[in-house]
Amino acid sequence: MSDTETSPAEAVEESTFVGTTAGTVAVDDLMEALLDVVDPELGIDVVNLGLIYGVHIDESDVATIDMTLTSAACPLTDVIEDQARTATDGLVQNLRINWVWMPPWGPDKITDDGRDQLRALGFNV
Repeated sequence: MSDTETSPAEAVEESTFVGTTAGTVAVDDLMEALLDVVDPELGIDVVNLGLIYGVHIDESDVATIDMTLTSAACPLTDVIEDQARTATDGLVQNLRINWVWMPPWGPDKITDDGRDQLRALGFNV
C-alpha cells in the first residue's frame, strides 16, 4: 500500500472503530479480507458500509469482530457470517462475530468509497 492509499481500517471512521492485535495477523489484513463480505441487500461490502465497529485479534490469531447490521431485524446474519468465515479462512485461526446494536448504525457511518459504490448502484447518498 502506498503512502497515499487509505487502509481498510483507516477508511472506517475512527470514532466508531477499534482495532487491536496481539497475534501475528494485522488488523489491516483482516479488514482487507472483510472487503469481500458483501451485504446481500445493498451489494456493498461491510467495511465500507461502516458495519464493523471493532476488531480484536488475540495471541492465538483468533479474531473477534464487533459488527452491526443496517437493521436489527435483518434476516441475513447467517449469510454474512458465512461470507466472513470464508473471507478470513487461512488468515486467522478462528473468527467470532459479536453482533452489537449500540451505537445504532446510520448512513453517516458509510465511508466515502461506500458512498461512491452506492451512488453507482443508483442510491442517493
